[in-house]
Amino acid sequence: MKHSLVTLKPKEHHRVIGGHQWIFSNEIQSIEGEAATGDIVTVLRNDGMPLGKGFYNPHSLIAVRLITRREESIDFNFFKSRIESALQHRLHMFPGSKTFRVVNGESDYLPGLIVDRYGPVVVVQIVSAGMERIKMLIYDVLESVVKPSAIFEKNETHLRELEHLPLETQVARGTLPNPPLHITMYDLTYAIDIIQGQKTGWFLDQRMNHFMIRSYASDLDVLDCYCYDGGFALNAAAGGARLVTAVDSSQSAIQRAQENARLNKLDDRIEFICSDAEKALTGFAGKSKLFDLIILDPPSFTRSKKNVGPALQAYRAIHDNAFKILKPGGYLVTACCSYHISEDALFHTVTHAAHRNQKALQLLERRGASYDHPVSPYMPETLYLKLFVFRAT
Repeated sequence: MKHSLVTLKPKEHHRVIGGHQWIFSNEIQSIEGEAATGDIVTVLRNDGMPLGKGFYNPHSLIAVRLITRREESIDFNFFKSRIESALQHRLHMFPGSKTFRVVNGESDYLPGLIVDRYGPVVVVQIVSAGMERIKMLIYDVLESVVKPSAIFEKNETHLRELEHLPLETQVARGTLPNPPLHITMYDLTYAIDIIQGQKTGWFLDQRMNHFMIRSYASDLDVLDCYCYDGGFALNAAAGGARLVTAVDSSQSAIQRAQENARLNKLDDRIEFICSDAEKALTGFAGKSKLFDLIILDPPSFTRSKKNVGPALQAYRAIHDNAFKILKPGGYLVTACCSYHISEDALFHTVTHAAHRNQKALQLLERRGASYDHPVSPYMPETLYLKLFVFRAT
């Protein structure tokens, strides 16, 4: 099959040669052939040297997502090999587990494809027009390699709108089990909602950070803000916390977290509060209620570079309030899931807030996403999750 040819402007190939997989629309000089949305095109340097093949989308700022740099067929066996390789890594890192991210998009060299496994169910999120066009082939491969009982499409992310793709959720293959769906990570069981829950149903990228909190929580009074379904709160309680106060603005998330606490017989040590986290922090400060360990894991405060300023102001506010209610010698665990907020920006936001509140900090850990969420060293966009652990004196 002959592909349309996309030729780059002079000097626009350096980033691609360096390993980046995206080609932006303003980097293209010409297109030879009638390339349509989702087509596979061949990308050329300005001097005609081939750079690889990728998915084309004339409606997106990311005009081409490279999928291979070799001269090879993009077919069932191609995707089978890629997905088998990705799965092998997860099974090695989480032996015996049936819950993990199987495919992490560009970091697994499958641009625009997210695949999460929750026991017998696979949840798929597609954020590129090229993957959308061949999704039935992808499902054939998943049935062959992962062998799920059901494949569920959860395509509600705003990233699809950037690709001019509709937002939709549906069962693509098989039959979903009766809700809730139960998963196990480490020694805890969670009832999750893949249909109504956030992301694909759970924050799998935080799984190792959830477990990490046990190392700090023993005999402490813990505040978990933005607790969602209880990942940090349950692990803090399992780690021996005296009392965990877990806050989230979503009533449905609080209800699921309460059920998860009951499932694991931890409900006697977790108090759940349905409230805006910022208001809760301010309220605790007004009551002089102090905590030994505070966890801040807010949703992304910005989806674009233009809103970084207001987002940093929001981070400043929650950290100011957190330091007001953190006991001397206490621990602060703070996370940011927005690529647009750099690790340095988050770090300085926290340290400046500590200075304003006359706190001296020790940095204990800087962490990222779980092993099943690899980062491409050639694409800074894939390094989105940042987490710091501080001790304040």
